[in-house]
Amino acid sequence: MIVQKYGGTSVGSAARIRRVSRRIAATVKTGEQVVVVVSAMGHTTDRLISLAQSVNEEPPARELDMLVANGETITAPLVAMCLQGLGVPAVSLSGMQAGVRTSGHHSRARIRDVKPDRILQALGEGMVPVVAGFQGVTEDLEVTTLGRGGSDTTAVALAAALKADSCEIFTDVDGIYTADPRLVKTARKLTHIQYDEMLELAAVGARVMHPRAVEIGELYNVPIHVRSSFNDRVGTMIVAQVPMEDRQRVRGIAQESNVAKITVVGVADRPGVAAAIFEPLGKAGISVDVIVQNVGRSGHTDLTFSVSESDLKAAVKLVKLATREVGGRVSSAGGIAKLSIVGTGMLGMPGIAGRMFRSLADAGINIEMISTSEIRITCLVRRDQVEKGVRVLHKTFELDRD
Repeated sequence: MIVQKYGGTSVGSAARIRRVSRRIAATVKTGEQVVVVVSAMGHTTDRLISLAQSVNEEPPARELDMLVANGETITAPLVAMCLQGLGVPAVSLSGMQAGVRTSGHHSRARIRDVKPDRILQALGEGMVPVVAGFQGVTEDLEVTTLGRGGSDTTAVALAAALKADSCEIFTDVDGIYTADPRLVKTARKLTHIQYDEMLELAAVGARVMHPRAVEIGELYNVPIHVRSSFNDRVGTMIVAQVPMEDRQRVRGIAQESNVAKITVVGVADRPGVAAAIFEPLGKAGISVDVIVQNVGRSGHTDLTFSVSESDLKAAVKLVKLATREVGGRVSSAGGIAKLSIVGTGMLGMPGIAGRMFRSLADAGINIEMISTSEIRITCLVRRDQVEKGVRVLHKTFELDRD
């Protein structure tokens, strides 16, 4: 069994839907059972959000989910119709019909369970289930969406629930590259990448895969094949282990431009302050990334952290409420970007951070904040310098070489 997911550009027009359907039909002819997950056509989601904001500047989250979920619900029956026209029995299913159960966080729900009874029934009847990605339903039957790139998460979750042999993510690029090939002409396509490396790259800006999709893939050991829907070339395999030679270096550079920072100045330096600030953000589904706390003086300290710029307004409102309890002044700023290097070969290898910081300094790029994990170093820099930084680091770590 194979789960195939097709992104928005892959199904962006009637001609592309026909091409995708022919690919699905060809896979079915090889004897494979195929489950298809589709995104909304092209920029449908953006248009629906814009339409919502034209009637209400701050559309209620529930109603917005009800609206934008329709993008995928339109694509699925179109693909099913096309398959039927090619002589391939198919049936379209919404996220709810496919058994995708989620939390109640509108626009950023998390999958709690998958009950694929309808999918298994369709497969048993010799049909190709075409599932609307990006969406699910709560226990109270409220429609939810999984956030940008959520169709990836739907596909990998279905592959895990169905115990599929693999999950193929068809997109508009040939695979996972050492950097964004639109920024770095010498970027190389990787044949393999480990789950943890891909998770770090996705979390810090690589748009090819949704981080939660990689998380589920690693948890349930689902091999994920990222490849182009516009050709038949082999893409990049996301797996538990890569060939030994591939572990000995920085593997990729990622950037994320949708970043802002919030600073709380002069909060009390005592237990419970950080919890009072960050707990409301977590309950609101707002992710916090880089966190820096200055050394406390005279019983007070400063706390700075980054959030997505799209979450900045809501986050500032919540932090200001928290400071009524713990004190402090709140300031914020946009125009920031994350610049990251990732690779399991960095683990235990001295000098990597120094090379990164020196190369950025020599290029005149100032570092505002730093965050690290065992296999990642992230710097916050000015947004207008991030593309230059990607090219500098790609050259510094010689990622154009095999």
